[in-house]
Amino acid sequence: MPRAGLSRGAVIAIAVELLETDSAAPLTLAAVAARAGVAVPSLYKHVRSLDELRDGVAVVGVTRLAEAVEDATHGLTGFAAFAAAGRAIRAEARAHPALYLASQPAPGREASPELLAVADRSVGALAAIVREAGIPAAREVDAVRIVRSAVHGFVALETAGGFGLPDDVDESFERLLAAVWAGLATVS
Repeated sequence: MPRAGLSRGAVIAIAVELLETDSAAPLTLAAVAARAGVAVPSLYKHVRSLDELRDGVAVVGVTRLAEAVEDATHGLTGFAAFAAAGRAIRAEARAHPALYLASQPAPGREASPELLAVADRSVGALAAIVREAGIPAAREVDAVRIVRSAVHGFVALETAGGFGLPDDVDESFERLLAAVWAGLATVS
């Protein structure tokens, strides 16, 4: 019988909490079970596998990211919307680095319909911005990939401590946003 209060959502919330409090430790069913005060087999009543747990964690992370981008860009257009989206992604990644990384697609792991839906929402927010920049529909995927790659690359390096020089990292990020926005004009 499942522990009172333990559900799929509660198990995923515990996993997210573990990532947030001990990002250096790998996410395991044993760690989640220990935090929940149950034996590992008890988790299987709520999640079928570690991959399903990771998928649930990714749903939480991508949902937060989509909400952050939507909130930041509401009512904005053009470069202001683009820059706000980039800053929102960066802020979310800096505030929750382990969750942000856990939200990225894992090679060889099939995403659930729930994760695909929230990923479509997240990518859709960026797609709307690049469409507004005049990107033709045939090049929209390229433009979104360019934006995601640039912003993700920057924040991945930043959260991993890759910017050790004394130069202003915020200024570098703003220059990245301006360069990518200007470069989008060449995607046609």
